[in-house]
Amino acid sequence: MIYCCDEHVDVALDTVVDEYETFPVLTKIDVDNLSTSCEYCQNTAVYMVANK
Repeated sequence: MIYCCDEHVDVALDTVVDEYETFPVLTKIDVDNLSTSCEYCQNTAVYMVANK
């Protein structure tokens, strides 16, 4: 599971495809209830990319 911002969503999708060789599941998260930052920068995460 990767939390990412708008800018890095394409990188997160590619990472899931490369590592798990399956279709990624992209979920938009509620920014108001989560204070998680992007795993690639310090911006607020907007999406969660998972392999299932």
